[in-house]
Amino acid sequence: MSIKVAGIRTITLSLLAGLLFTVAAAPGASAQGAAVEGRQYMRISPVPVETGKKIEVIEFFSYGCPHCAELEPYLQDWLKALPADVSFRRIPVMFQPRWADLAKIYYTLDGMGEDLKLSPEVFSAIHSKGVALWEPAKFYDWAASKGLDRKKVEDFYNSFSMSGRINRAKQLAQAYNIQEVPLIVVDGKFITGPSLAGSRAALPAVMNELIAKARAERPKS
Repeated sequence: MSIKVAGIRTITLSLLAGLLFTVAAAPGASAQGAAVEGRQYMRISPVPVETGKKIEVIEFFSYGCPHCAELEPYLQDWLKALPADVSFRRIPVMFQPRWADLAKIYYTLDGMGEDLKLSPEVFSAIHSKGVALWEPAKFYDWAASKGLDRKKVEDFYNSFSMSGRINRAKQLAQAYNIQEVPLIVVDGKFITGPSLAGSRAALPAVMNELIAKARAERPKS
């Protein structure tokens, strides 16, 4: 069995398992020097980005994923120093029905400009407080408790454009053949994540290295 990335390059599952085993055997390896292709990250055949001149960084994630919840504080710290030529966005994956409802939460908060502020609290509500936010009414009430207009939240959640965003997220997850989360894609050509980087704490440094690589490989204007 193999993984096809954007239908261009094939990575065998046995190779990926071997890569993850190597990283697991040597956690924190990236701290010893530059990130190594095939260990802390993988290069794929380039996939067009949607950010123009800006370097695109995508996190494939779900609010329902405990590993994504554990990564969130590190991502929040990393985002505080986001370079001006870098654009970060999240793509929710939907491995199970509840995650599809959680994807709607993300796109609702994103549409209202509240995703960066409230994403940590969504993770906390689900994983620390046991709030069933995948139930729409509970999400509306929760959002209202955070100071959002409940009617506007409900309108965004049930908007006509929501189905388009959900379908696009599914297409991108399928194009990259995402089989685990969280995963980070840098500029459509590099893939990494906590497992490859060696740890959640090591991931931001690897991401920064990949951004620098992407910047160096872009055509000079």
